[in-house]
Amino acid sequence: MLVMKRVKLLGYEIDTYDFSGAVANATELMSADKVSQVVTINPEMFETAHNDSDFAEILNKAEMVIPDGIGVKIGLKIMGENVNRIAGIDFAREMINVAAEKKLPIALIGAKPEIVEKAVLNLKRELPDLNIAYYHDGYFDEWDEIMDELKNSSSKLILVALGSPKQEKFVYEAKKRLDSGLMIGVGGSFDVWSGVVERAPEIYQKLGLEWLYRTIKQPERFKRIFPALPLFVLKVLKYRIGGK
Repeated sequence: MLVMKRVKLLGYEIDTYDFSGAVANATELMSADKVSQVVTINPEMFETAHNDSDFAEILNKAEMVIPDGIGVKIGLKIMGENVNRIAGIDFAREMINVAAEKKLPIALIGAKPEIVEKAVLNLKRELPDLNIAYYHDGYFDEWDEIMDELKNSSSKLILVALGSPKQEKFVYEAKKRLDSGLMIGVGGSFDVWSGVVERAPEIYQKLGLEWLYRTIKQPERFKRIFPALPLFVLKVLKYRIGGK
């Protein structure tokens, strides 16, 4: 496994990989004899962790924590760390490519039934060698059956789109029950892979402003994003000045 410096932001450690380094490390974890969790962290997760000690423990114990949100990159910059932002959707999609190349089975869990089904069809169409050994929508209350089916599928890459913090908690529980594999919480990625939701134009992606594009397209997101983002930046500034 690649040894990479980790930096702290509001008390939580974050990896400093560039995109290729993150993929290389995750590829090793995907083939290891244990279950590993990747958290693609954004500012809202810090607030969740502040109010939820169980979620805070998940962040502390995740094998990889990569800076997804632009707010996290800004926060790290305030702390004097210039760390690459790695968009979770791009990272997860590249891991699908790796799994296809290595002919490793994968699983998709989450979203509405029609969304995950369309995502599965589109991914298989794009990658004929991809082995999707298991998929299930996100509408379930009992985790035991899903965990058993996941274990039976022997999937080495498991993408979970249940929304945060539920998806991270699901993955954390799965780490105790499954034998091996790489598990990533992917938020709304299935919506994009299904073709139901259009990805932000490339200029927004490069500037790390996909959240802004989505908010313009879906104004109901405004209440969730604001004031979370500016408050997060203010919290980091206060932390930097106060040293705690």
